Amino acid sequence: MGTALVYHEDMTAARLLWDDPECEIECPERLTTALERLQQRGLEQRCLRLAAREASEAELGLVHSPEYVALLQGTQALGTGELQTLSGQYDAVYFHPSTFHCARLAAGAALQLVDAVLAGAVRNGLALVRPPGHHSQRAAANGFCVFNNVAIAAKHAQRQHGLHRILIVDWDVHHGQGIQYIFEDDPSVLYFSWHRYEHGRFWPYLRESDADAVGQGPGLGFTVNLPWNQVGMGNADYVAAFLHVLLPVAFEFNPELVLVSAGFDSAIGDPEGQMQATPECFAHLTQLLQMLAGGRVCAVLEGGYHLESLSQSVCMMVQALLGDPAPPLSGPMVPHASALESIQSVQVAQAPHWMSLQQQGQRGLGRDGASGSHAVAVTLNHPLGVAPVLSPCPRSPEGRPSPLLLPGGPEFKAAATQDVAALSSLLDQLRLNPTPPVRTAVALTAPDAALALPSDVLCEEGSAPQEETQAWARPHEALAQDRALTALGKVLYLLDRILDGQVSSGIAVTPASAAAATLDVAIRCGLSHGAQRLLCLAVGQLDRPPDLTDDGRLEGF
Repeated sequence: MGTALVYHEDMTAARLLWDDPECEIECPERLTTALERLQQRGLEQRCLRLAAREASEAELGLVHSPEYVALLQGTQALGTGELQTLSGQYDAVYFHPSTFHCARLAAGAALQLVDAVLAGAVRNGLALVRPPGHHSQRAAANGFCVFNNVAIAAKHAQRQHGLHRILIVDWDVHHGQGIQYIFEDDPSVLYFSWHRYEHGRFWPYLRESDADAVGQGPGLGFTVNLPWNQVGMGNADYVAAFLHVLLPVAFEFNPELVLVSAGFDSAIGDPEGQMQATPECFAHLTQLLQMLAGGRVCAVLEGGYHLESLSQSVCMMVQALLGDPAPPLSGPMVPHASALESIQSVQVAQAPHWMSLQQQGQRGLGRDGASGSHAVAVTLNHPLGVAPVLSPCPRSPEGRPSPLLLPGGPEFKAAATQDVAALSSLLDQLRLNPTPPVRTAVALTAPDAALALPSDVLCEEGSAPQEETQAWARPHEALAQDRALTALGKVLYLLDRILDGQVSSGIAVTPASAAAATLDVAIRCGLSHGAQRLLCLAVGQLDRPPDLTDDGRLEGF
């Protein structure tokens, strides 16, 4: 399975026909520039390209009133003056004779992407669309948005695919109040939004954009608002928000599908957001989301008005969806004090509804973004093989998660309780383990010790205890020779240092005749330390250990 890219050139047809400084930033070049950058980097060619279709009136009716859909349909026949007059009845909206067609394509693209992912044709994907959607409400356009593309896709996933738990992550810099209003009393949809708020002094100027707006009725706790009260939030702030708020709640919720309202006005350079997060940050955020819902992530473009920043951020997200490694994050990875205050306000507001946040509250959040006495800067280092396994969701005979495991039900709460410990372990690995003091170490035997090493590479001189080394070597005749046994002791010592978080990565030299046996011992040693997933890459003629052939924890070779 791969990554889908859903697009249609007709979505560039609508454009502003009169002078309006507020609306002129929502222009066709937003799509063409992003697509050109994807093509230049060879990313479009690696995706499954799907041409967007129009959403039907019945599909639009999953969210919008028939009267509103009919009103939009009528704009196709209006003149410029009439379009301008109608646009003035809404907040930050402009209409064009092609708006209805473009908006139907945008909603249809989101539906196509969800269908492709849930049918198993692709693992994930991006719908590159305009106009955006997350501000649009049942009977009102708002903030450049005509139809609520992501909300329609969520309703469709519920109705057509029988999903019971959908996570919507809205990282646009504006609050997606349209999505919030649609699902605020629905416990089957968890809506997370961070947004520039400035204590209510930033558009859309809504009291219900603050952290204490947590949903209504049965939906209490399923709306999670994280307000940014200062501009200038950067990579550390975004990552901290994911690790301290979104991921704990999301793992407890255990979604079957992740929808991303992917607005890149939250990236550096955008005039709307005035934030400092680099495009690379969105690759990391996308990777974190892929740990959820079996990797079923459907992203739909929302805002983003600085063409260079937008196009680079889109590319970073697509690279992550394709499985490419995320580039390193630049800048200091220490969250701003204002960001930590916002995160804490969300934790306080949401703690009554989520056990994972109650546990975080007991540990407390340090000034530099970590919990308890492990106060460190935010880091994304993952120690080898220690990712926890969360309890699987019960499934029906058809393979869908059981409807019995509904949010709020006893089975749901029991499963969530079981996952709290695993989730805490995951968060510890993501944000509480400092960068190991040694980046790279090399374990050499005596004849190799004359090798010239870079100044920042440690020559590891330690060795595992002789008794331990001999015990591991005993089943292997190739390890009986002194040189092979000495090399194995150094490998075991280096592996222990990596697993203990003292060394980030290492290189070991072993005699060619003992390579296969040494690798076998290294694999078994890693598994004995509790590794749940171990990737092994071997270059050359090395066979997988025969008694580990069916071990599901071992991948690659």
